[in-house]
Amino acid sequence: MDGNGRWATQRGLPRIEGHREGEKAVTATVVGGAELGLEAMTLYAFSTENWKRPTDEVRFLMNFNRELLDRRVQLFHENNVKIRFIGRRDRVPKALARRMGESEETTRKNTGMKLNVAFNYGGRAEIVDAMKALGEEIVAGKLKPGSITEKSVSKHLYLPDVTDYDLMIRTAGEMRISNFLLWELAYAELYVTDITWPEFRKKDLLEAIAEYNRRIRKFGAL
Repeated sequence: MDGNGRWATQRGLPRIEGHREGEKAVTATVVGGAELGLEAMTLYAFSTENWKRPTDEVRFLMNFNRELLDRRVQLFHENNVKIRFIGRRDRVPKALARRMGESEETTRKNTGMKLNVAFNYGGRAEIVDAMKALGEEIVAGKLKPGSITEKSVSKHLYLPDVTDYDLMIRTAGEMRISNFLLWELAYAELYVTDITWPEFRKKDLLEAIAEYNRRIRKFGAL
């Protein structure tokens, strides 16, 4: 969800105002995705690298994300959205971690779109964690190194039930993956728009899906 800072700077506002405005895009996109019947949507909310940002901005983002959950979980729940968080929780403030868990519990039985929120997430970290889990199975004698397959790796990812993604949308014209879902995006279609995240709405999601539907997916074959 790129472009919050640029959106704010272009308007002579502090960067944090871009994050605040981005909440409107989150709400419109999540509710829009649920209305469209999408199976799953994953939002990259905070990366393992984002801790390198200025302390004040990091502190704001921790508080802001907790407040966002306070404001929006009930709306998502009413839209039958099932919220799940992926990423490491070791550095996440206790108050935010508690609210994350409460959001998951509130929507646990929902059967609609799965909203996966990547928080303190890194694609490399996810793969490292999967390798550690495989290593533990080997040490315990439950698995032989020669028996490791893509399937056995996938089942140790953060969300083993959603391992192959169809489409990745990048806003603000960014042209890189940025350590996001490195395993799961292997054959995903990439869609880049110059629209900054605070400006993104359901119509832009529809445009991305329409472009996806025009593509011919070969998965390495002919």
